[in-house]
Amino acid sequence: MYRILKGKEVADSMLEETRVIVEQMERKPHLAIVLVGNDPASEVYVKKKLQKAETVGIRTTMKRMDENTSEEDVLKIVEQLNDDSDVDGFIVQAPLPKQIDFTKIVEMIKPEKDVDGWTSANMGRMFVGLPALMPATPLGVMKMLEYYEIELNGKNVTVIGRSNVVGKPLALMLLKKNATVTVCHSRTKNLSVHTKNADVVVAAVGKPGLVTANMIKEGAYVIDVGTTRVDGKIKGDVLFEEVIKKANCSPVPGGAGPMTVAVLISNVVMAAQMTAGK
Repeated sequence: MYRILKGKEVADSMLEETRVIVEQMERKPHLAIVLVGNDPASEVYVKKKLQKAETVGIRTTMKRMDENTSEEDVLKIVEQLNDDSDVDGFIVQAPLPKQIDFTKIVEMIKPEKDVDGWTSANMGRMFVGLPALMPATPLGVMKMLEYYEIELNGKNVTVIGRSNVVGKPLALMLLKKNATVTVCHSRTKNLSVHTKNADVVVAAVGKPGLVTANMIKEGAYVIDVGTTRVDGKIKGDVLFEEVIKKANCSPVPGGAGPMTVAVLISNVVMAAQMTAGK
């Protein structure tokens, strides 16, 4: 009765659109990824990003650095990539080892090459409505809502999570679509009061099983952005098996995750086009 909101289906559609654009470009865009350390999850994510980029015709480079690399050495790599005119966009894969200040690293990335959309410059431009490279995960959620023709105009949307990379930018994107947005977080009292009233719920806190069926309105739309590794398996913030019986819901894995990669790759093409003045 209720729809499974499959992010992979939307992501594949986006990647095909990107492939067609890249095919028509005289110079193929170039993505670089900096991977510091040997975090197993990061290894998987980076491999996936590089593979998907290559399937649409984007050139790729990976800069691998040791777990004990100093912050200064990472900053040097960032400066090199900033100055490399052949690299259209790059990311420094999170998380970073404890001796490195991630915010400091991100802020050193040139905004026009910031294909993760995490610099304060891109966030600020997005806030005032200027062209910007937007954060991949929240924009991926918006693309999913658009693909499944989920009406936002005048609707109540509850976002669970207030991070700088998902919750806050997503709330802004939803406001621009004329949704009435409630942002919940770890200090929110009676969370279910806010979720039960929502036409759309987006969970992005990294707490497995936080959202249960009795917290959701019948027929609502639920997007699960949470990804937490539990006993070797990836778990979402939503109890999918429960909620899908009562509302439309995205699974984990296979929901918002593929969208993040698809939007990142789309951002690389946009960065190349912006550099070329298009």
